[in-house]
Amino acid sequence: MNDMLFDEAYLENRARTRELFSIIAPEAYLDSPIPLRHPFVFYHGHLPAFSFLTLNRAVCGERSIDEKLEELFRRGIDPESRAKANELSIERWPDRPTIERFIEECDRRVLTVLQKNERSNRLATYTILEHEAMHHETLTYIVHQLPYHKKRPSRFSHRDGPVPYSEPLAVARGIALLGVPDEDEHFSWDNEHGALEIKVDDFSIDRFNITNGEWLEFVDAGGPVPIFWEHADRQWRLRACFESISLPRSWPVYVTLDQAQAFARWKGLRLPTEAEYHRAAFGTPWGETRRYPWGEESPSARHGNFDFRRYDPEPVFASPAGASAWGVESLVGNGWEWTTTPFAPFPGFTPQTTYPQYSIDFFDGRHFVLKGASPVTPRRLLRASFRNWFYPDYPYLYASFRCVR
Repeated sequence: MNDMLFDEAYLENRARTRELFSIIAPEAYLDSPIPLRHPFVFYHGHLPAFSFLTLNRAVCGERSIDEKLEELFRRGIDPESRAKANELSIERWPDRPTIERFIEECDRRVLTVLQKNERSNRLATYTILEHEAMHHETLTYIVHQLPYHKKRPSRFSHRDGPVPYSEPLAVARGIALLGVPDEDEHFSWDNEHGALEIKVDDFSIDRFNITNGEWLEFVDAGGPVPIFWEHADRQWRLRACFESISLPRSWPVYVTLDQAQAFARWKGLRLPTEAEYHRAAFGTPWGETRRYPWGEESPSARHGNFDFRRYDPEPVFASPAGASAWGVESLVGNGWEWTTTPFAPFPGFTPQTTYPQYSIDFFDGRHFVLKGASPVTPRRLLRASFRNWFYPDYPYLYASFRCVR
């Protein structure tokens, strides 16, 4: 990112946040469509509060705006159960005008610092920009679960197609390069640091993600129904973000890791490790490692479904230009991809100074790595080293998978 554009990048983030909140009906402001997450009101205050606390308070040593509100909006929750979420819930939230005055002052003071463009602030600046960008995806998950009558209708064209034959593609043994060197000057999170070379044996991997059509066969055989599906009018339908539609058979199925592994066992297969994903996505038969699956070209709409081009998936075969050197398609966009690798630090891990709790609280053996991107993953997160992680039974995220053998 050009350093001269930090304030513009912040304003772009804030504009997308406002757009997402404009979808939500005013009467749903205190709703919590996902019980394991705070209501919308929290995220409204959290995003500017985090930016102010991380940049203005922690780095610049500025005075508080409102200590009670800063503490209230400091950090979200990642509970493992509804009971734990209930323990962490807030009984009474401030009224919306009070929160909006707090937001306005946070934004004003953050922008004042960003416009100075001081080198000592850069790590904190990148931290707040990526933090808000990641929360746009979290917000979209929650908006998705909000009943249709409580959000502004938005119509998007959808297309389906025949379920493709996903032949397994061979990936030759070789080295998978994970993480980034400590001396890399580009921003990355603490869990990405520590360049790691892993030897990967020969394997084959599905050309496409597992589709709704393939999962339907599993449901007919007694498999679980994904949370995004519903049965109405004697047919299976998909609860897309803004409307219920006839189940698109060629779209990737969104499921939990537990469900994906059940499907793989049913097929006599398994899911990839993080290293195998990297080898299939960024490795090449001639021994080089690519920046993106398709090469060095900057990501664009022809490479995949990401960066809010759509709120919903598209057919798994829709972006052949995004194929890896092995011919594996849709590795970035259209749905995160589950791996069987527990989320853990690379050798030499050091917590992020601007956000020490970002990763370390989740190195518990109960969160698993996802790679790639979803339709609503911002473009700035599409680097090979970026790692997402969730509990294996978390059903609300846009997570797909493919099998290996």
